[in-house]
Amino acid sequence: MAQKSIFERRWVRWFIAILVWTSVGLFFASQSSLWDRYIYQSPITREQALITNLSFYYIWACLAPTVLWLGRRFQLERSTWLRLLLVHLPTSLLLSTIQLLIAEVVLQSFLTEPLNLYESFTSIRFSFVFNFHINVLTYWAILGYGYARQYYRKYRDRELQAAQLEAQLSQAQLQALRMQLQPHFLFNTLNAISSLLHKDVHAADRVLARLGDLLRYSLRDLGVQEVTLREELDFLQRYLEIEQIRFGDRLRVHMSIDPQALDLKVPNLILQPLVENAIRYAVTPRTNGGYIEISAHRENGSLRLVVSDDGPGLPNGEETSVKEGVGLKNARDRLQQLYGDEHRLKLSNKPTCGVEVSLVIPLRTS
Repeated sequence: MAQKSIFERRWVRWFIAILVWTSVGLFFASQSSLWDRYIYQSPITREQALITNLSFYYIWACLAPTVLWLGRRFQLERSTWLRLLLVHLPTSLLLSTIQLLIAEVVLQSFLTEPLNLYESFTSIRFSFVFNFHINVLTYWAILGYGYARQYYRKYRDRELQAAQLEAQLSQAQLQALRMQLQPHFLFNTLNAISSLLHKDVHAADRVLARLGDLLRYSLRDLGVQEVTLREELDFLQRYLEIEQIRFGDRLRVHMSIDPQALDLKVPNLILQPLVENAIRYAVTPRTNGGYIEISAHRENGSLRLVVSDDGPGLPNGEETSVKEGVGLKNARDRLQQLYGDEHRLKLSNKPTCGVEVSLVIPLRTS
């Protein structure tokens, strides 16, 4: 169960309510003192001003939950404004009257000598003349606060729901992309085993064993979108063992990995399709094979992964022929889902020969 924020706790809400109504009472107490001093030239004491105004607004504090309940009971909508007016207009007049009567009883209880009937009636009439309109406005102010709070909560809940739906959609899309990649990789490996069966049965058997390891690895991290670089390189090493059996000395691989980057998070199965493309274009079509280098380093607050080869490079410096591959397209889509505009994936020809795929992603730790 999610932990409540401090402002959602009952005692905090009551404390804030008391603090607010006390502040209102103190504000009008100072106003009463100035009013009596400069208008009536018969100043009341600070104690009288405090008792009068604090008791006046503490009574409203007790009536406020009723007003807020009515606001929740009769929701403010465009189609119901007439019904709301018929409910709240008489209720505001009634509660304003009740509040003034209670206030008079409370204030008269502080008097040293009780008032007679005529004096009590005169005091009540005086209070109604000067305070009734303020009371009605106070009722509508409380009601307006209640409706504003309701709309804020609805707005917050809609934003939270939209964020949750967006996250669920992104996870579903990422999962679909992973499911697309795995059959593609499996098909390529099975095709390699089929070819080896006609040439080297023992090599085909070793490839099958490594493929079993890879499948167990994939099932272990099923649904996991990010893993540590260490885990990603472990999977890649198993994949390269399969390819090494296929190509023998024709495939030469070098890794340059920053040890401090091994515990950083990377997208699951992000390097394998990049290496697969390098093998496809730089090793497979050449009788003498090719060289592939894989590097990972921290760079300017980001993690930079590079897969490069010494193949023929991109024709005319364009990347269209490589971009059509399922694995690389899949990588692009997953990176966009995970990082948005906070990532960079660039394909370019190296100055001498070959292609370099550079991937820059935000630093994330486990």
